Amino acid sequence: MYEFLLYYQQESAKLRQQIQLLQNSNRHLMGEAVSNLSVKELKQLENRLERGMTRIRSKKHELLLAEIEYMQKREIELENESACLRTKIAEVERLQQANMVTGDELNAIQALAASRNFFAPHFLEGGTAYPHTYNRKILHLG
Repeated sequence: MYEFLLYYQQESAKLRQQIQLLQNSNRHLMGEAVSNLSVKELKQLENRLERGMTRIRSKKHELLLAEIEYMQKREIELENESACLRTKIAEVERLQQANMVTGDELNAIQALAASRNFFAPHFLEGGTAYPHTYNRKILHLG
């Protein structure tokens, strides 16, 4: 029983010593309690700090590049969405100017186009309302 007690006392002392060393190291990294360090210890501390700063800058750079890439993709998505909306607006305005629809019908078309993406792309681009145009030759008899 005495052996276990002695073992745990020694382990406790070792842990207290490790805690003290870690606290001192932390203080040194924070720039505190450095007046009693030798030139060699200061140089080692400086090297540790520089390596840490290099890792921090590298990680920061990596995160910024990922964010830039995401923002560029998002910009393209928003530009495409904007172009689609401009096309829809132009088509509705064209229909309104041609007096093809009444005010109530126009509101219904706008709501439908916004909610269901109603207009087909060829219709929105100012093409005809019919997807196919047929060239028919007229046959003259006698």
